[in-house]
Amino acid sequence: MKLTVVGCSGSFPSAESACSSYLVEADGYRLLLDMGNGALGELQRHCGLYDLDAIVLSHLHADHCIDMCAYFVARYYRHEGGRCEAIPVYGPAGTEQRLTTAYADTPSEKSMSEVFDFRDLAPRSTFRLGPLTVTANRVRHPVETYGFRVEHEGRTLVYSGDTGPCDALCGLARGADLFLCEASFTDGKEDIPELHLNGRQAGECAQRADARRLVLTHIPPWTDPRHNLRDAQAAFSGPVEMARPGAVYEI
Repeated sequence: MKLTVVGCSGSFPSAESACSSYLVEADGYRLLLDMGNGALGELQRHCGLYDLDAIVLSHLHADHCIDMCAYFVARYYRHEGGRCEAIPVYGPAGTEQRLTTAYADTPSEKSMSEVFDFRDLAPRSTFRLGPLTVTANRVRHPVETYGFRVEHEGRTLVYSGDTGPCDALCGLARGADLFLCEASFTDGKEDIPELHLNGRQAGECAQRADARRLVLTHIPPWTDPRHNLRDAQAAFSGPVEMARPGAVYEI
């Protein structure tokens, strides 16, 4: 698998990065994990607008899904070749309604379903997307949110979504070749239960899960990434680095 970081800023775009969005490629298949603020523009640096095969949304906060509204425009009003065929879009229950409401003026209530084949995620569910096997499970966040385990030919990528500490995340990350984990908070500064992880907690989860490599992501512009990196390195015995826009990982 090939992972490209499209955007990795948390809560809102930074001067350097769009919000959460990650492109996964294998055997010519392209899966996008999340499409937050600013992601659609950055995505076009890495693949064509109409080259995605499926999209999976971890949850319905704007910094993970709002550019789906702009992507709807690109797919629905495409001039060359006519309207795009619907591609699978997996998300929490109510994803279609949430995006339709956010767009505010679609031609009809079902316009989005003409270009997006909406499918509800469920806890502890596994499904195939092209050559990829995706396992989803609920994690801890104020709204319905999922983490994902993506497998291909014996290799594993795990993406945390947004979450506080929870057993479900460590279970998803068990033995992962690359664990892409949010680390929004600063240890000793923010302590809001069931909202986000800090660098230490991300490292502890990676260590507990026996992951092979940890990449910290979803760092808000107000958080010092160097602090979170040091905390994660102190808790995890494997290699740790910060996600950056445009970074590519071979898994």
